[in-house]
Amino acid sequence: MHHIETVLMDYLKEFMHTPWVFVIVAGIAFLDGFFPVVPGETSVIVAGASAASVGYPNIGLIMLVAAVGAFCGDHVSYAIGRFAFGPIARRLKPGGKTRKAFDWAHDSLVKRGGIVLVVARYIPGGRTAITITSGAVRYPLRKFSSFDLIAAASWGVYCGAIGYIAGKTFQDRPLLALGLGFVLAMVCAGLLELTRHLLAKRAERRKAAEGPAKDSTDSTPNKDENASV
Repeated sequence: MHHIETVLMDYLKEFMHTPWVFVIVAGIAFLDGFFPVVPGETSVIVAGASAASVGYPNIGLIMLVAAVGAFCGDHVSYAIGRFAFGPIARRLKPGGKTRKAFDWAHDSLVKRGGIVLVVARYIPGGRTAITITSGAVRYPLRKFSSFDLIAAASWGVYCGAIGYIAGKTFQDRPLLALGLGFVLAMVCAGLLELTRHLLAKRAERRKAAEGPAKDSTDSTPNKDENASV
C-alpha cells in the first residue's frame, strides 16, 4: 500500500501547479470509495500543503473536489453492494474475513443507523465495507445519500485542513512544507490502517468470546426437563 501511495504522490507532484491536480484529486477520492487500495487521504493532504506554502492549488476547490469524488465513489460502492454483492454475501463462508467485515457492517447499520456511515468514512476498508453493505442490505438510498453527504464533506475539509496547516507552518520553506505534507499523509494512512487492524482484532475477540458463552448456554439443561426426570 505504501508503494502505491509513493508512486501516486510522485505522479501527483508533476501536476500540482496545473488545473489537472483538481481532476486527479477528485479521481483518486472517487476510486478510494470502492477500491480502498487507492489512498484518497494522501492526495488531499499533499495538495493542501501545497496550497498553503505556494498558494496553489486553491484549498477550497481541493476540499470541494475531494468531497465530490468521495461522495460519487461511495455511491458506486453502494450500487455494487445492492446489485452484485448482496446475493454473493449471503453465500460467503462463515468465519471468513470478507464475511466478518460484512457482518460487522450489517450489525453496525442495524444498531446505529446512518451515523456509522459518517464514522466509517475515516477508516480505510471500513468505509468500503459499510457502503457496500448499505447497498447489500438495501439501506434506503435517500438516507444513505444524506449521511454520506455529511461524511464526504467533513472528510474533504478534514484532510485538506491537515495539509493546509502543515503548509502554513512552513510557508517560507515550500519544499519543506510539501515534504511535511507527504509525511503527514503517510502518518495518517498508517494510523488509519492501524485503527482498521485494531477494530478487526477487537471484532475477532468479541466473536470468539461469544462462541463459548453461546455453547455453554445451549448445553445447560432446562430446569423443567430436570424436574421431569
